[in-house]
Amino acid sequence: MGMRLADRLHAARQQHFVGREAELAAFDRLITAPELPCSVLYLHGPGGVGKTTLLHAFRARCQAADIPTANIDGRNVEASPASFLQVLGVAMGLTPPAEPIAVLASESRRYVILIDTYESLAPLDRWLRDTFLPEISDQVLIVLAGTRQPAPAWRSDLGWQSLLCSLALRNLSREESRRYLSQRKLPDDQHEPILELTHGHPLALALVADVFAQREDVQFEPEFVPDIIKTLLARFVQKVPGPAHRAALEACAVVRLMTETLLSEMLGMADVHELFDWLRGLAFIESTPHGVFPHDLARDALAADLRWRNPAWFAELHRRARTYYGRSLHQQGNDQRRVLFDYVYLHRNSPLVRPFLEWKASDTGEADHAAEQDIPALLDMVTQHEGAESARLVGHWLAVQPHNVIVYRDAKRQPIGFLLFVTLHDAQPSDIAADPATRAAWAYLQAHAPLRNGEVAVMFRFWMARDSYQAVSAVQSFVFLNVVQYCLNAPGLAFTLVTCASPTFWAPPAEYMDLVRLHACDFTVGNRTYGVFGHDWRVVPPLAWLDLLAEREIATAPMEKRPQTSPTSVVLSQPAFASAVRDALHALSHPDILRSNPLLRSRLVLEETGPTASDYERVAKLQALLRRAVEGLQNGPREMKWYRAVYHTYLQPAATQEQAAEILDVPFSSYRRHLKAGIGRIAETLWQWELQGSET
Repeated sequence: MGMRLADRLHAARQQHFVGREAELAAFDRLITAPELPCSVLYLHGPGGVGKTTLLHAFRARCQAADIPTANIDGRNVEASPASFLQVLGVAMGLTPPAEPIAVLASESRRYVILIDTYESLAPLDRWLRDTFLPEISDQVLIVLAGTRQPAPAWRSDLGWQSLLCSLALRNLSREESRRYLSQRKLPDDQHEPILELTHGHPLALALVADVFAQREDVQFEPEFVPDIIKTLLARFVQKVPGPAHRAALEACAVVRLMTETLLSEMLGMADVHELFDWLRGLAFIESTPHGVFPHDLARDALAADLRWRNPAWFAELHRRARTYYGRSLHQQGNDQRRVLFDYVYLHRNSPLVRPFLEWKASDTGEADHAAEQDIPALLDMVTQHEGAESARLVGHWLAVQPHNVIVYRDAKRQPIGFLLFVTLHDAQPSDIAADPATRAAWAYLQAHAPLRNGEVAVMFRFWMARDSYQAVSAVQSFVFLNVVQYCLNAPGLAFTLVTCASPTFWAPPAEYMDLVRLHACDFTVGNRTYGVFGHDWRVVPPLAWLDLLAEREIATAPMEKRPQTSPTSVVLSQPAFASAVRDALHALSHPDILRSNPLLRSRLVLEETGPTASDYERVAKLQALLRRAVEGLQNGPREMKWYRAVYHTYLQPAATQEQAAEILDVPFSSYRRHLKAGIGRIAETLWQWELQGSET
């Protein structure tokens, strides 16, 4: 005797069903309870996450327990009470004159009604909640499955608060996803790239498995399945009200967390409240205390589609987000670290960055300075991973520069990693000589990048996680953010060096981040040789560095060492710098002459304009800086004399210096003395801005 098609369908569904143990256990507790803990089980989640498949599993559970069910797909129901009752009657197997409400009202045993695609019945939501459901027996369990969360009326009603169970359906775990791929007979060595693309999304996993089933001996690549992205986008974004909503969705896919303020910036719209509320209501959008974000697969699908379809708009959204974050980097502590992580997140799709940061874990946890009681744990970490000699050196620097240690803690405030840096510029020669790393670094700086008076050099000497040392981890990502945060904030920072136990492994992201491999700084401690990467912040200052990374992220061509449009930076000595200031004042009103002034390629100007600014923009910035320094002379009677001499010589120049002296009504010798003093003070001011930043 042949098998029914329904039985074969059931067997096929069961064969490939994985995971959802918690959801199935919750459903089992409901249908077997003497009294229903809740009358409505509300499943919600994005398209393709497996709601329909789970409803099939619920129905199978009911059949095994001999519990009658009725199944409705909201897409097949006209959104009216009469149509709903008619379809429900057919699903229940009723024949006229039997009415569904009357039958369900008299039901004394457990009965389950499964309603799929409930978002299609949104116009009936109030009628179902206020009219239909109150009339049926309390032995009937209604399961609603849709892409939207329960309407606020369900949660605000004091009665329904206790009778509604809401269950958010999420992607499969990595282990569940692997089990599914194994059941579909996909090769084990193909699992990892598939998981990277799908993030455990059930429909995406099924689509990839179908591709493999249709084609033998293929190697998976994300570009291999462009139709998958198209299919997923159709599921996630079934209907977009208009172009502004589409733009809001695309902007949300570019950044880590979207806020209403950031959305306004990225779309160039003053009022985006309605758009932001629309985003929050989408099934694949999650909310946090700091903003909203799409599910990983939805984000990847949207970003990949946008970058392929409209690369210019993708680059513009990227630029607007960078601008917003750049203005927010003045914050301090955890707030600045959060903004910085948002900034770094813009680079997540770079193949040279993505594998080296834990994006989900790096913005959580706690970091603070080391306490006396932490020292034994830190020394144990170093001994475990680097040996006793390195632990001795850590102890040395803890004693000499105890304030230069950042400790990363778990929820119990126990150390799980640390970062120790050495400020080389203020270390004693004997301390530098005591450590092979600092000894080699200091020799390199003296030979190749000597510090000017007031400049700062830092070596990030030790960094590690308790359990994973210098491998990719949440602690390692913490370290990276703290290093960048330090570089953005340290006044007068000229040079940084980072030690590394596996320089070959870290070379690709280091090159992307414009860190140069300094083989001359390699050193040996114990039986291990360490590598060192360095960056001269006088050549590429922090803001120019951020712009450089941004250009590399949105570029479609292979990465270059420097953008072709970037000027070569110069590091001037203080006398040469002062001479350039005098020349610039002489040519203040002559932009064509200023174009040849070396100050245009100084840190002072490049940090303000970025590496891709035109000559015109850099000349204008130098003129503005000179004028601001001149205006700063108006602080007292003596400085006012200097200001007036400079003003009538360079800002509103007289025909000759003799006429300038006459205008000022001072002897020519006094005028020359005041002018020289004013130029000297201006050069000193600009020199401090060169070293410390101009704070504009």
